Amino acid sequence: MTIVRTTLLCLLAAIPLVTVLAACSPLTAINALSSGSASQVTRGLAYGPLPRQKLDVYTPKIRTGPVPVVVFFYGGNWTAGERADYAFVGHALAARGYMAVIADYRLYPDVHYPEILQDAARAVAWAAMESGRHGGDPARLFVMGHSAGAYNAAMVALDASLLARHGMHPHDLRGWIGLAGPYDFLPIENTTTRPVFFYPDTPASSQPIHHVTAEAPPVLLIAPLPGQDKLVNPQRNTGGLAKALRALSRPVTETYFDKVSHTTLVASLASPLRMLAPTLDAVSAFIDANNSMDNVLTPEMGMQENSATRHHPATAQSPATTQGAATQAAAARPATYDNTPAP
Repeated sequence: MTIVRTTLLCLLAAIPLVTVLAACSPLTAINALSSGSASQVTRGLAYGPLPRQKLDVYTPKIRTGPVPVVVFFYGGNWTAGERADYAFVGHALAARGYMAVIADYRLYPDVHYPEILQDAARAVAWAAMESGRHGGDPARLFVMGHSAGAYNAAMVALDASLLARHGMHPHDLRGWIGLAGPYDFLPIENTTTRPVFFYPDTPASSQPIHHVTAEAPPVLLIAPLPGQDKLVNPQRNTGGLAKALRALSRPVTETYFDKVSHTTLVASLASPLRMLAPTLDAVSAFIDANNSMDNVLTPEMGMQENSATRHHPATAQSPATTQGAATQAAAARPATYDNTPAP
């Protein structure tokens, strides 16, 4: 987190009013400078019985029907992070017309892999069951993350065993979004990360790239240009995963931005820092392209995106259709996350 805070502080120094917030952390300053006028926030909802199994929901104040749901996981090397620090992500997504679910999850040293991922899957199961109560459409469910959180999102979307605990399958997701994620990082070089994954006894199954199948949901992979990210190698991780998905004819959009680093990529979602990269536009385009029932993919369809920067056009869906789909989807899934022992 030291690198994240230092980098963001340098950026914030150029933003008016930041001197008023000098005593705050950079993430706190970004949140303070990000407009939340378009979102309604419900904080501290439990998706499990443990203290870290909590989430916040950001819903558009103005909506004509159920909206797409995006479950977001933050980074922090699986050792740090708080959902409140990423309110700017929730506000940004809500302003674009989506429900954002920002979830905490247990961290090392309290837990290791795979318990961290079990929390992530449990939060997604909560969204599938409960988002309809808050104005979301669980039939249009996406998973998104940055850095370590992008790893969590990737594993939930690719490793079918995680959602299977909750009566779900990766094809229940309309898509997933990874920002500067580590998807193929053995051997582990980061000494902080090593004990999280029991290195050197880390199982190969811990790597998202080994879970790519012909049923993988559509994906948007965003990273800094190679050379811009000093923490996660974009060529090996983002590029490598995109190549593996395309080899099985899975739909993947792969995008690189040249004015962001590993840490400022997620910060560019915030309204004061969007001049760094059109990250929010890329995310919105991907969600809009995949939120219609007409865009549900099967392995046999083999739709594929070969361009490194192309985005899909937005599509629309009527509130009546989404309401019916949401009700049916919620009724079909068991509420296994609710007040059960932690997995």
